[in-house]
Amino acid sequence: MADYAAANEEPEILFWVGCAGSYDSRAQKVTLAFAKILHHVGIKFAILGNEERCTGDPARRAGNEFLFQMTALMNIETLKMYNIQKIVTACPHCFNTLKNEYPALGGNYDVIHHTQLLQELINEGRIKLKEGGTFKGKRITYHDSCYMGRVNGVYEAPRAVLESLDSDLVEMKRSKQNGLCCGAGGSQMWKEDEPGDKRINIERSEEALATKAEIIAVNCPFCLTMMSDGVKAKDKQEEVLVYDLSELIVNNL
Repeated sequence: MADYAAANEEPEILFWVGCAGSYDSRAQKVTLAFAKILHHVGIKFAILGNEERCTGDPARRAGNEFLFQMTALMNIETLKMYNIQKIVTACPHCFNTLKNEYPALGGNYDVIHHTQLLQELINEGRIKLKEGGTFKGKRITYHDSCYMGRVNGVYEAPRAVLESLDSDLVEMKRSKQNGLCCGAGGSQMWKEDEPGDKRINIERSEEALATKAEIIAVNCPFCLTMMSDGVKAKDKQEEVLVYDLSELIVNNL
């Protein structure tokens, strides 16, 4: 973004990479896949780089409201400095916080999730997928992340993206409004498990494996980690692959 500002230019969109997309080695592959798609369709985009901080979502969910507001206000100042209007992110947690929680602190932006942008680009014919691609006819099940699903009511965009792959989309027993959390939301990612007989991600992974799908598609870096761990715990990582939607698309361009 600093380079654009120095050249007195503005990108069409700011790509908010997020902490997982920046630092988690698995989520970095999603960041790369999505950036490749943006380049492929010719969208002028920028990132904040070292100027991007965590949105503050984990702090707020864990009850540290002071840290959330401090972090959010610093981000809002940075975004204001660059006159940012439109933001896309591959993380539903970042999406929800930027879209629904920053306005109360004075940060109003047009925020979309990468699955929504992918659907738009496919509908407009800007993303053309090769016929008989890698995933043609493969059984894919889709896991609704909490922040895209129940919190923001986005169910159709990700499924429309999957249908464009000519795959066989099979739903889990609990899906859409009744979808089950992967077990990492609400700051659970950073704390020990609650007492109980089974981890949530194991329960969810069992539901995904019960569909006999070859691929579990997700739209969130937390879900990606939790579902991958669940599949590994069941020793099915060779037969069942866990992918973000952008990775499925980039393989079929």
